[in-house]
Amino acid sequence: MELHITPALALLREHHLLDHVSNLTDFTATSVSYDSRKVKSGTLFFCKGNFLPKYLASAKEKGAIAYVAEKEYPEGEGLPAIIVNDEQKAMSLLGAAFYGYPQNDLFIIAITGTKGKTTTAYFADHILAQSTNNHIALFSTLDRVLGNKPEDKFKSDLTTPESLDLFHDMRAAVDNGMTHLVMEVSSQAYKKNRIYGLKYDVGIFLNISPDHIGRNEHPTFADYLHCKEQLLVNSAKCLINAETEKFTDVYYTAKATTQPEDIFLFARRGANIELPDNAQIDFEYRNDLEDLHESEFELTTLTEKAKQLNLDSRYKTSVPGDYNEGNAVAAIIASGLAGASANDAVETLNHVHIRGRMEMINSNTHGTIYVDYAHNYASLKRLLAFLKRQTNAGKVTVVLGATGDKGISRRPGFGKALTEEQPDEVILTTDDPGFEDPMTIAREIDSYIDHDKVKHIQFEMDRETAIKKAIDGSEKDDIVVLAGKGEDPYQKINGEDVPYPTDVKIARDYINELEK
Repeated sequence: MELHITPALALLREHHLLDHVSNLTDFTATSVSYDSRKVKSGTLFFCKGNFLPKYLASAKEKGAIAYVAEKEYPEGEGLPAIIVNDEQKAMSLLGAAFYGYPQNDLFIIAITGTKGKTTTAYFADHILAQSTNNHIALFSTLDRVLGNKPEDKFKSDLTTPESLDLFHDMRAAVDNGMTHLVMEVSSQAYKKNRIYGLKYDVGIFLNISPDHIGRNEHPTFADYLHCKEQLLVNSAKCLINAETEKFTDVYYTAKATTQPEDIFLFARRGANIELPDNAQIDFEYRNDLEDLHESEFELTTLTEKAKQLNLDSRYKTSVPGDYNEGNAVAAIIASGLAGASANDAVETLNHVHIRGRMEMINSNTHGTIYVDYAHNYASLKRLLAFLKRQTNAGKVTVVLGATGDKGISRRPGFGKALTEEQPDEVILTTDDPGFEDPMTIAREIDSYIDHDKVKHIQFEMDRETAIKKAIDGSEKDDIVVLAGKGEDPYQKINGEDVPYPTDVKIARDYINELEK
């Protein structure tokens, strides 16, 4: 991989990003990096994010050949300085060019939504693994899969990584023979221009509800929605859940850049939807069965363009929760647009397991423990409502916390969900507090709970202790819900990822200890 200065500058000019160049020389970069620790001879270095000039000095010392920044730095004296008006956009464009535009060799399905992205991604990944003979890459919140060897699979750090990492991984996937990619796309990826210039073959819009709104994320819900909608603007074909909030706004955003024949809508049968213009529901699905282990639904095509995909069938999924049926439907349709058949979905959906999503841990002497990533109002309310419908639960205990520094809007959302679903007991604890005091966060969540409806609330800032307390206080027919962290193996505390055993491991180990 390499990038010559002449086409690099031409690309920046084309996108009106280039301000000026100082100390210009004729060079070819043989490496790109925004991390000074990874710089080697021949590296084009990007001064991005929480940048300190000493990083540029370090990069220069290690062999950086030039740097890209929004202003010149004395620490880079003697190096060609490519000065741009938006560092993130420039890095995305030049990263794609350096890695030889690997996106052009992949059929890309991109997924956005406040909830359900990871589940939908895993459903689509399994379907396409069947239809492509395992030539499928996956970029999800949980995992990044670049090939079929063990070393090609690793834990994700971000839902959507920095652009240089993204295009590096796409290039690795292509070099490993992958032909398709399923990827989650966060609103922050658009807010911070990590994916500027990237286009998708199919873009899925699952839903939108207030989340990620706060001082370090989106300033308003309108900004959050706008960033989510950019996925549709950058997709050749758009697939939209017509039951989403702000559906009209979302639909018109897609229609502004996409022909109506390339916009597909799906909804649950009987859903009360007000359709704009001449829009039609293309696919509807009906729930036939749901329990704590699987769900079964029927998918029906309603329009001619939908019928051409031949996806009418009855499907079973192994991921419980009626709310996951819409995620499965989105995956089936998107995979169909990528060439998969109904049979590919029928044969695979019932074998999908997603770590930290509705993990059930049985106990002989205590309650049944459910571990789920539910981390905002909508997902917590849906989870609790489903469990109450599906079980003859005695006491329901919920253990949860809220993240620090971001997702501030989740705190009143948690209070609202708990008030509406009225668990018998709540233990407020720590969940990635960042630079905030976890007790302060817990007290804030508590302030939004109606204590006339939820009477028993405890505060235990050691999450492991909180989990054990919840289990100790449960009996055979009770339910204990561990919400928020799923299988995250760390706690984000004061800028560090502090190792954490995961909710699943703590609960399983403690149950085993109690039942010896």
